[in-house]
Amino acid sequence: MKEKKNSILKDIWDIIKFTITVLIVIIPIRMFIAQPFIVSGQSMLPNFHNGDYLIVNEIVYKKRNPQRGEVVVFRLPSNHHRFLIKRIIGLPGETVSIQEGKVTITTKEGKIIHLEEPYIRESFSSYGEWKLGDDEYFVMGDNRNNSSDSRVWGELKRNLIVGTPLIRLFPFQDFKLRPGEEKTS
Repeated sequence: MKEKKNSILKDIWDIIKFTITVLIVIIPIRMFIAQPFIVSGQSMLPNFHNGDYLIVNEIVYKKRNPQRGEVVVFRLPSNHHRFLIKRIIGLPGETVSIQEGKVTITTKEGKIIHLEEPYIRESFSSYGEWKLGDDEYFVMGDNRNNSSDSRVWGELKRNLIVGTPLIRLFPFQDFKLRPGEEKTS
């Protein structure tokens, strides 16, 4: 009888040790390295669809700054509990101009870039000019006619950027490493 009780206690202790080990490994990964993200809405069509399940790389931007053309997951400036996914268009210190759906960037050095965006599938009609601060980015959805982005709510502060999609896990037929990775020129 005593042997059976010791066996049960050993099993319980093994389960506790396993649980503690998993928590020690999984929680830091989830909090500091990668986290899941589910795309909600149509703003990034055709590259990301409603319901896409992504793993977001949270450490890449601890080593370097986001680059033009990269897709980022970030906290909405007006509601830090809500996460969005968009593409980086303008970098800190630049001026972004949109006229008749054409995006022009004026760099800090005064160079003018007429943005070519191979991921845009249909024309859009927007106008405006935005001057970015030293820690601000301009982001837009790939589906410009159905996206609430920097054209609507303004510049995105650097500290609100969480990471970039590392893997699209679901749907399985669309599995991809670094989804949305199309650079602008």
